[in-house]
Amino acid sequence: QVQLVESGGGLVQAGGSLRLSCKASGRTFSNYPMGWFRQAPGKEREFVANINWSGDRTYYTDSVKGRFTISRDNARDTVYLQMNTLKPEDTAVYYCAGGARLRVGDRNPRLYDYWGQGTQVTVSS
Repeated sequence: QVQLVESGGGLVQAGGSLRLSCKASGRTFSNYPMGWFRQAPGKEREFVANINWSGDRTYYTDSVKGRFTISRDNARDTVYLQMNTLKPEDTAVYYCAGGARLRVGDRNPRLYDYWGQGTQVTVSS
């Protein structure tokens, strides 16, 4: 079992930046590919990005390419999402997730075994 705890959300003006963190505990974190999802009110959960176990392969949804960067530090059991040039449409609850059988590019949330509780990101215009 893996427990995930997100942090770093908050309120920011459009054009600003935030860095989300997801701290893992439990089973060996470094074995798992990890991803970030988001869910806005009234909308389905949306894939944002994911990263392989070693951190050298990443994949992003088109709407965040060039603005968001996913990374990980296996020594600290932590995955990050650096979000730059934020837009009001980025407003959502952001979740980190992971699973042993994932591949880079897996966008379906049903493929992810472990989920954090989420952190709110609000971007004002």
